[in-house]
Amino acid sequence: MRITLRQLELFIEVAKIGHLTQVAKLFGLSQSAVSMSLKELESILGCKLFERVQKRLVLNERGRALFTEVEPLIYRLKDIETEFMSQENKGQLIVGASTTIADYILPHVICEYMEQYPEVKLQLKIGNTSEIIEKVERGEVDMGYIEGEVESALCKRSIVGKDELVVVTADKELAKKKEHFIDTLLDYKWILREEGSGTKSEFIRKLGKFAADLNIYLELRHTEAIKNVLKEVPQSLSCVSQIAVKKELESGELFRVKIKGFDFTREFFAIHHKNKYQSELFKKFTLFTRSKFALMLGGEYAQSL
Repeated sequence: MRITLRQLELFIEVAKIGHLTQVAKLFGLSQSAVSMSLKELESILGCKLFERVQKRLVLNERGRALFTEVEPLIYRLKDIETEFMSQENKGQLIVGASTTIADYILPHVICEYMEQYPEVKLQLKIGNTSEIIEKVERGEVDMGYIEGEVESALCKRSIVGKDELVVVTADKELAKKKEHFIDTLLDYKWILREEGSGTKSEFIRKLGKFAADLNIYLELRHTEAIKNVLKEVPQSLSCVSQIAVKKELESGELFRVKIKGFDFTREFFAIHHKNKYQSELFKKFTLFTRSKFALMLGGEYAQSL
């Protein structure tokens, strides 16, 4: 076979990124070397694979057909390489997690796993839900744990637990009332997570028609920052995961504001690329994580499978 694995790897990355310079940097090659590799691939196949559109290389119809056939093979080969370089309790996994899960759940799980299996190395990459989905799609992480809905044809998902979003404030007067109608709170100063956050998107989705009138005063990337701002800004509110404010609610630093007629429960998901080869290490860590999620979130292990 005249087609090389390197040619196909470069083809896949150029198809995803669209710029030779970035791909060359990624592989530690010169731009001309990447360009020559693509030309050789096109010569072997006897057809052009890309069109240039506004300084970006875009797959044509033949290129898209090749991409569909080749991408699963590249994933499979990379996973086989990882599998045969490791054993069930030895090797490395790269785990992605959205912010709430990364801050309050997964570190305990990862540390416990590595204590039990010291020859396993786990690397954690953190982002919001949309960023973790993108990392799974690109093969940058082996698996992801997210707190928002998955809208990706490339990802498979499974539920690993249930969570509840709670509306909180540092304003004692606001918290005195037993329940509030949401339309009476829309003009308050709402401190929410940034765009792409699973927590924010789920809250907005649950609000439905009321979301358009919500006074979003500030958007922040981290829940810890939101909690600090709530304590400083009068008549401010936020909606965050209950696990993120458990200590503050118990200590009286923050107060829960109950909203009449709304259920803010949601699900946590585990996701992986649909073409991901599931090694024994992958399977074992996945089962371990599911059991820990169930314990930490108060669910039953059997229901999490």
